[in-house]
Amino acid sequence: MTQALKQPETPAKQIPFIDLKTQLEEIRSHIDAAINRVFNHGNFIMGPEVYELEKELSAFCNAKHVISCANGTDALGLGLMAKNVGPGDAVFVPSFTFAATAEVVAWVGATPVFIDSLADTYNIDPKSLEQGIQSAQKLGLKPVGIIPVDLFGQPADYDALQAIAETNQLWILADGAQSFGASYKGRKVGNIGDMATTSFFPAKPLGCYGDGGALFTNDDELASIFKSLRVHGQGTDKYDNVRIGMNGRLDTLQAAILLEKLKVFPLELSARQKTAEAYNEALKDLVQIPYIMEETTSAWAQYTVCIPSSLDRGRLMSDLKDAGLPTMVYYVKPLHLQTAYKHYPTATGGSLPICESLAHKVLSLPMSGYVQDPTHITNLFKHVCNSYR
Repeated sequence: MTQALKQPETPAKQIPFIDLKTQLEEIRSHIDAAINRVFNHGNFIMGPEVYELEKELSAFCNAKHVISCANGTDALGLGLMAKNVGPGDAVFVPSFTFAATAEVVAWVGATPVFIDSLADTYNIDPKSLEQGIQSAQKLGLKPVGIIPVDLFGQPADYDALQAIAETNQLWILADGAQSFGASYKGRKVGNIGDMATTSFFPAKPLGCYGDGGALFTNDDELASIFKSLRVHGQGTDKYDNVRIGMNGRLDTLQAAILLEKLKVFPLELSARQKTAEAYNEALKDLVQIPYIMEETTSAWAQYTVCIPSSLDRGRLMSDLKDAGLPTMVYYVKPLHLQTAYKHYPTATGGSLPICESLAHKVLSLPMSGYVQDPTHITNLFKHVCNSYR
């Protein structure tokens, strides 16, 4: 019989799941000055900070071209629009991720084909991808591209994916919404694939105080098309429309904020890594800790473990919350099982067993560049888990 966890007489003080408040306190004067500079020059749309940010992001990740945009979802959409993806095309996406990755494929009238995950990294499974390509062809679809997602901060296995892409003449659009700042075999996220994207949503490793995103490419022609598409398909000016585009510009204020955040980003990545290492050491005998591939680093957008089947995840989360430790589940239901997407094909034509299993076992702990006391967090986690024995 399990012993119920003794409830504290007063609610425990909650640890922030993502500590944006401490970050702001650290750089508040610089943020205020950056915002005031924008107020003073008054160029709120496509002001000088937008172009300066693109330049700095390019230097950071060694991508030749960086094109900022309104958010990470628009970045993905712009990538598909630039490749003229449309009806009859198949784009291969992981099922175990946020909806935006598949959503943009449906936007342009193409068919997302859902691929299973690897059990250790949680990223897209190359073998399942090969199955998915065959399945798409049997359905009469034309395979055109792959959108791997660097889940929880670690890049996908791009060498394996690139080999498949070359064999099948597919492009790769690397979704780095969670991994900007990470690296794969000497290449930084943003400099991987035919094109790449990221999100600057506030909770991301590099986030602004609103929405924002960016595209990355080393292809001059693609970069030119991205720039046109993000401003209504403009040609020589905004009243010369040479293609169907969108209003996908990044606000100058958000660019100014990101410039200041980028200055401290390397230190925050280092702090995230130290927090992850502390978590790993403390929890390695209790849960399945994250697996990071050789020659790869993670930006640790989330620190995600798999809990043993003997633990009731819902109860665990509730008891951890009562102890002051918030947790989250990314993702409760894979996309191929969701109402909006369940009519689209999967790699197998049916279930995707690994990601369906992961959805019942994953659990994410607090992570940011400002985790105050990792030992306290892991002690709370272990205390609650041990109380069930």
